[in-house]
Formats: sequence, C-alpha cells, structure tokens
Amino acid sequence: MIILKLGGSVITRKDSTEPEVDHANLDRIAGEIAENKSKALVIVHGAGSFGHPFAKKYSIGSTIKNDDDFKEKKKGFCLTQSWVKKLNTMVCDKLREKGIFAVSIQPSSFLLTKNKRIYSGDLQLIKKYVEMGFVPVIYGDVVLDTDESIKTAVLSGDQIIKYLAENLRAERVILGSDVDGIYTKNPKKYQDAQFISVVSSLEDLELIEGASAVDVTGGMGGKLKELLILAQNGIESEIINANKSNNINKALKGKKGIGTIIK
Repeated sequence: MIILKLGGSVITRKDSTEPEVDHANLDRIAGEIAENKSKALVIVHGAGSFGHPFAKKYSIGSTIKNDDDFKEKKKGFCLTQSWVKKLNTMVCDKLREKGIFAVSIQPSSFLLTKNKRIYSGDLQLIKKYVEMGFVPVIYGDVVLDTDESIKTAVLSGDQIIKYLAENLRAERVILGSDVDGIYTKNPKKYQDAQFISVVSSLEDLELIEGASAVDVTGGMGGKLKELLILAQNGIESEIINANKSNNINKALKGKKGIGTIIK
C-alpha cells in the first residue's frame, strides 16, 4: 500500500483570500495517478485555501473563552467543514474523470482527537475499500476533540497520514509539496537555501529556519515531526515537488531520490 499526500498548496491557491482550486495542477496530477491504477493506494489531501482562512479566522482549536466564543467557533467549524468537503468533492470528481475509483472519506465522521492529536478512529471501512480496489480520498478537516477546554480541533492531513500509515502498515508514504523537498531555509525567499536530501532525526530540524510555525496545521516542522515518528516505525516517506510534471508518476512507480527522504 502507498499513501499519497497532495499538499493544499499544490491543488489550491493557498495564499488566496477566497477558496480557489488550481485546476491545471489537479488535472495533471490526477492523470499521473491514473497511470498507476494497479497500486493499492490511499490519497490524503490538504485543505489549502478551502480550510486555512476559516480555521484561522475562527481560531478553531484555541481555548474557549465563554459561551459566545464557543458559538463563533461552532460557526467556524461548520463553515470549515463545508468548504473542505467541497474541495474533496472536486478532487474526487477529477480522479473519477481519469478513471480512478475514488471514494470520499470525511475525517470528522470517523476520527476523534484528544488535545489536537488523533485519539480514536475506525479504519475498517477504509481497509475494505482498498481491498475491493477503491481509492479512499481523505483530507484535512476539523474534528471533535475530547478536551473540554477546546472541544474542536484542526486535523492536518500530515497527522492523518501518520495515523493511516501506522495502522494500515503502508509500504511507502509520498508527500507532494510545492518545493523540491526540505531546505535549510525557504527556497522561495532565500537564494542561499540548501537542499537536504535525507532527514533522519529531530536534530536535523535544527538546520531548518522557521520550521515550527508556518501555517495553522504546523508548517514544515510539523510535517517532519510526524514523518520522523513514522520512520521510527519502519515506514519511509519522501517529500517531492508535485508542481513538477511527472514527479508523482515516477514516485508511484517506485523511483526514490526525487525529493527529501525521511528515514
């Protein structure tokens, strides 16, 4: 089994103030996935501009101050859930258009967090879908949290990946990002940013400037921490540039070294 993550920055225009799909990218990526139909595959995608603005505006996952504050957070929860579901519908529609038997799985319907970490979830249906030749498509979402001080949380696609890979015993995890892999600095801003081909410990994170807080779901540092825990359990992952034509196709075919390997 392969778990493929499509970053929100790849399939949406993440910096947009309004939810907006990158249709050209989504169409190309769906075509590349379609060339590898024989693989047992689970797809997880980020929320991008369909989730982050709402989650941030309503401070979902922050401590509830009073009843009025909770009412606002519930409003934000509903809006976020609605918009990320719309994105997932468009992703699944495009995959099906390319001949992939994509089925939508809503995280808030089967996952529960405790202090913003996945606490429980039932994966039996996902296993059954994969066994029958379907491709489950899961996504970053807002979910209920057992911590009474927050009650709701933003659940990133990266945390979902870790949970799925560990419990479904995935052979490999591929993360499609908007950069070639991990760098010491943001390569879009700094010309002296140095590429890191392999990350194998938390100490490697010290090389990465500003790795701890890039967006509401934890940024690149958050991604790496999830993947390093996964690596300790024997599941290798690789962050590749999904904006580059044919990269996802090559990664699904088994080619390694396209981006940064986490092992």
